[in-house]
Amino acid sequence: MTNEYQIRVKPHVAANEQALRSYLADAYGFDVRTLTAVRILRRSIDARQHTIYVNLKVRCYVNEQPQDDAYVRTVYPDVSGGPQVIVVGAGPGGLFAALRLIEMGCRPIVLERGKDVRSRKKDLAMIAKTQQVDAESNYCFGEGGAGAYSDGKLYTRSKKRGSTEKILNVFCQHGASTNILADAHPHIGTDRLPRIIEAMRNTILQSGGEVHFQTKMTRLLLVGNRVTGVEAGDREFLGPVILATGHSARDVYRYLNEAKIPIEAKGIAVGVRLEHPSQLIDQIQYHSPEGRGRYLPAAEYSFVTQVDGRGVYSFCMCPGGFVIPAATDCEQIVVNGMSPSNRGGQWSNSGMVVELRAEDVEGDDPLRVMHFQQQMERDCWQQGNRRQTAPAQRMADFVNNRLSYDLPKSSYAPGLISSPLHFWMPKGVSHRLQEGFKAFGRMSHGFLTNEATMIGVETRTSSPVRIVRDGETLMHVTVEGLFPCGEGAGYAGGIVSAGVDGERCAEMCAAWLQSVRKK
Repeated sequence: MTNEYQIRVKPHVAANEQALRSYLADAYGFDVRTLTAVRILRRSIDARQHTIYVNLKVRCYVNEQPQDDAYVRTVYPDVSGGPQVIVVGAGPGGLFAALRLIEMGCRPIVLERGKDVRSRKKDLAMIAKTQQVDAESNYCFGEGGAGAYSDGKLYTRSKKRGSTEKILNVFCQHGASTNILADAHPHIGTDRLPRIIEAMRNTILQSGGEVHFQTKMTRLLLVGNRVTGVEAGDREFLGPVILATGHSARDVYRYLNEAKIPIEAKGIAVGVRLEHPSQLIDQIQYHSPEGRGRYLPAAEYSFVTQVDGRGVYSFCMCPGGFVIPAATDCEQIVVNGMSPSNRGGQWSNSGMVVELRAEDVEGDDPLRVMHFQQQMERDCWQQGNRRQTAPAQRMADFVNNRLSYDLPKSSYAPGLISSPLHFWMPKGVSHRLQEGFKAFGRMSHGFLTNEATMIGVETRTSSPVRIVRDGETLMHVTVEGLFPCGEGAGYAGGIVSAGVDGERCAEMCAAWLQSVRKK
């Protein structure tokens, strides 16, 4: 017999399998000895009141064993003889596009400007040691894209464009814990994601596809208004193109603009990374001086408000994580956050950002929001002594327009330098952040504190450009055979939504190839 139940239990019950079995047997009147297996289908924490509960949806197997896998497997056939499709970029959009192409009988040729995920790691470590950024191998460029070393958060509100469950199941098939299928806010962890990305690459290769690293697309090959492939250095790769280059490939945006391929400015959000001691966030969110205790995970938070007609909100919250240098070139400072799978670090951080709409930046240049973004990063680099040393300020000092004469310890490895962010950041950003922080402090007592550090600047929240495409075919509106994809095209925001968009672009590309062959 198999039954499913919605239950609400204390954290110590949810964390202990034997305690959970006993609770279920008592609650639903069966002998615990007959309960052969319990599978958790959904899990979320309710910390709204002083007593914390864990909400669970469970499947109980009584006198029988589970016959199905914990996740749904996808079959990837041999596509060695299939039609060739060029996938530019090996981030989540590109990887999931490639895997979906294989399902549909097409042979993906993946071109990645950066290095493989393991080699990349060495270049990331050198940023803190040398204060220099490799423009082709950094936290944004390389196998796995910006998400590979950025926590691996899999939560998305975008559920209408495709199957988010499929994306999570593919991750499980390639080595992710099946916990991601149950958790309300799933994440994989920076320490585990690289080997999962390697497994996805191996699936592509074993199915007859190709993956080329340090192979940077320099231009599209065009015959009339049809893309026939790409040029990468002195090589040409032929086939329709899924363009999944990520939100930081500014050279691609400049090339498209110069080539008169229609693009448009898109709104983003800009601000800072805000870092608190993780124990303090645990105490605030769990309403207890003991913090998370033995059975709860590092606490998360989410804040949003409106200031002068623009949103101010927390973004990409990393409990028990650390702040990283995410610049993609010299003369810029960009910060981001990430967490290991156990989220056990002594700090918690999030982006604290202000909505910036395209109309907030003067002019009609489709690259104008990108230029605004670049200027903030350049200003930050200059404030940081023209190194990767990031300018920072205590949170309460910032709100009160005071200098911070010293700074708390921080997870940011290249180091911090005290700087008056309230003075040099754009006024439309700094003023709204100040008012937003006041509102968040009223919502959550103790959050607005000088124990927290603001680290500048967070600007890569999404793409500053949208590559215009048809809503039905997902193909570029004026160029056949070009499928702009994922975050870099301006149609996704995060690992899962980029993966979903990658799958949809692959489906549309396969359908287009089939229609071309019939003509």
